[in-house]
Amino acid sequence: MPETVVNALTVDVEEYYHGYEFEAALGVDDLQRLPSRVAGQTERLLDLLDAHRARGTFFTLGVVAQRQPRLVRSIVERGHEIASHGWDHTPVYRLGPAGFRADVRRAKHAVEQAAGRLVRGYRAPNYSIRRDTPWAFGVLVEEGFIYDSSMYPVVHDRYGFPDGPRFPHVAQNVEGIDFWEVPVGTARCAGVNLPLGGGFFRLFPAALVHGALASVNAREKRPVVFYMHPWELDPDQPRPPMTFVQRFRHYTGLATAERKLAALLAAFSFGSIETVFEEVRPARRVAARAS
Repeated sequence: MPETVVNALTVDVEEYYHGYEFEAALGVDDLQRLPSRVAGQTERLLDLLDAHRARGTFFTLGVVAQRQPRLVRSIVERGHEIASHGWDHTPVYRLGPAGFRADVRRAKHAVEQAAGRLVRGYRAPNYSIRRDTPWAFGVLVEEGFIYDSSMYPVVHDRYGFPDGPRFPHVAQNVEGIDFWEVPVGTARCAGVNLPLGGGFFRLFPAALVHGALASVNAREKRPVVFYMHPWELDPDQPRPPMTFVQRFRHYTGLATAERKLAALLAAFSFGSIETVFEEVRPARRVAARAS
């Protein structure tokens, strides 16, 4: 792997019960009765990143920022980029254009208030910007965002753009300024896109994940956008009744995820989206507007 390649580490900061399986198993109302664990989970991850001198982009829910402002401040003080993950993990396609605007505006304000700095990046809950939400990018531009990282070019039963671009590209141009899409990372394997991060990271053997990242870095000479959640380092989180499939998707690999992540951080370099991709840096955009 070329030493010059720095990959982008991205973290979706949400409670363990914001996962799709919890809502499907318990319903929205019952989720509120579950205990919060996000602060301890995220601090555990921050300690691990510090140990390996790794940095990343933390896409944070507005409701988490409202309830845990010290956690958001800790993320920033440790040198990470802060970004928005929406307000309470409601999928974009459920909100509609007006509801989406209200959601992202409320979330952006809450995260910025807690962080003490501007938020420029967005990632939709459950990657829910889809082909049937063509208005989403326009709303994000109008609400002050510079880039989105919601597209996952994989085949999946709930999300994905299997034929979408695998690397950063212009999603929309507004008055001469480019709004960028930064897709979640994949590696090409046997003619298909191999997903990297999250549940796939927990399920796949470590050697496969390392080989996939090294392939993208060395063969394609491109960074990988790796993603994860703080709750994936917490095997002791509550386990309410679920179907077998729901339990498998959420809990498989939790016991080994921290060890696998530590090995990945030791083998590869990671930074935030803004530091890895020049296209989305504020200074570059200011220069483009001036020209």
